[in-house]
Amino acid sequence: MRVVVAMSGGVDSSVAAALLAEAGHDVIGLSMQLYDQRASPEAFGSCCSIDDLHDARRVAAAVGFPHYILNLEREFREKVVRDFVDEYAAGRTPIPCVHCNADLKFSTLVERASGFGAAAVATGHYARVTFDEDLRRYRLWRGLDRGKDQSYFLFSLTQDQLAHALFPIGHLRKPEVRVHAERLGLAVADKPESQEICFIPDGDAAGFVDRRLRTEDHEGVHRRDGDIVDSSGKVLGRHRGIHRLTVGQRKGVGIATGTPMYVLRLDPAEARVTVGPREELAECSLQAGGINWIAGTPPEAPRRITARIRHRHVGASATVSPIGADRATVTFDEPQLAITPGQAVVFYDGEEVLGGGWIQRV
Repeated sequence: MRVVVAMSGGVDSSVAAALLAEAGHDVIGLSMQLYDQRASPEAFGSCCSIDDLHDARRVAAAVGFPHYILNLEREFREKVVRDFVDEYAAGRTPIPCVHCNADLKFSTLVERASGFGAAAVATGHYARVTFDEDLRRYRLWRGLDRGKDQSYFLFSLTQDQLAHALFPIGHLRKPEVRVHAERLGLAVADKPESQEICFIPDGDAAGFVDRRLRTEDHEGVHRRDGDIVDSSGKVLGRHRGIHRLTVGQRKGVGIATGTPMYVLRLDPAEARVTVGPREELAECSLQAGGINWIAGTPPEAPRRITARIRHRHVGASATVSPIGADRATVTFDEPQLAITPGQAVVFYDGEEVLGGGWIQRV
C-alpha cells in the first residue's frame, strides 16, 4: 500500500515512516514548511525548522523512500497562528496543536496524498485507530504509552479522516520507539523532544501575542489595559492586556494581597480580569461548542464519560449531555479546577475517544 507519512524531522515520525517501509509499504515522506525560514530567529522555532526538514530528508534517504516539502506557510498563518492570537485576545486559551492536526496534517495531507495515489496518511502520534466491523465505523483510542498519549489533540478527526489515518507507533512506548530508531540506524535516534509551542520557542506566549496584535492583521482587536478585580468587584490593581493572562494563572498577575490569587475570569469587552483564592477556581460544569463526535453523530441521551479538560488533566468522571449536533453540557461528579475557555474538553470511554469540543464557558 502506498502511504504518505507526515515527517516533522523528529524521532517519532521518522520511526513511523521507517517501520512502514520495513513492513513493505510504498512510503512517501512529506514535510510541512510552515514559515519563512529566512525570518528572524525569534519569529518561529522548534518544529519544522530548516534543521528538522533536513533531518526528515536524511531519514528518507537512509531508509530509501522519496521525500517532499510542502509549503503551507499561508495555511499555517491563517488557520493556526491567527487563531492563536485572536483567541488570546478574546480571553480564551487556545490549543494550536489541535488546529494544526485537523486543519493541516490531516485535511491537507489527505488531499495531497490522493494526488500521489496514496491510500493513507501516517503520523508519529501516540494514538491508535481501528475499524469496527459490527458498527461499520472507525474508532480512535489512546496511545499505549499513557505518558506520551496524544489522543487529546486528535478529538476533531472525522470518520473520513480516520479512514485514511495510520498511527504506526501508537502501540509502542517511547523507549521502544528509540530502540527501533537505533536498530534502523536513524540519525535522529537520540534527538531530544520539543516541549514548547512550535512557533514560540522562548515560551513567551504573551509577548508573541502582543507583538502580533500590533500588526495590521489584528488591528482593532482588544489589547488595552484594564482593572483586576476580586469576585465582589473590588479593584485590586491593573493589568496590561488580558491576552497576557489565562484562567488558573497565579504567577505574574501583578497584584500583592497577602493571599495567593488566581485568575478566575477574563472579560475582553470590559478589559477586566477577575481573581480569587484557589477554591474559587473550582467548577462543576461547563458548556462546549464545536463538538465533534468520532462516531459521526451525538449519543441520543446523556452519557457517562471520563472528561479531560486539558492535555495533562488525568480525566474526571462526568456526564455529557448533547445539545444538538455540535454543542454539549458536561457535568462533573466532583468540582474541577481551572476549567479554561478556549481549551478542549475531550470525552473518553475507557481507552476510547468518543469526541470532544471547545470549552466556551463554565
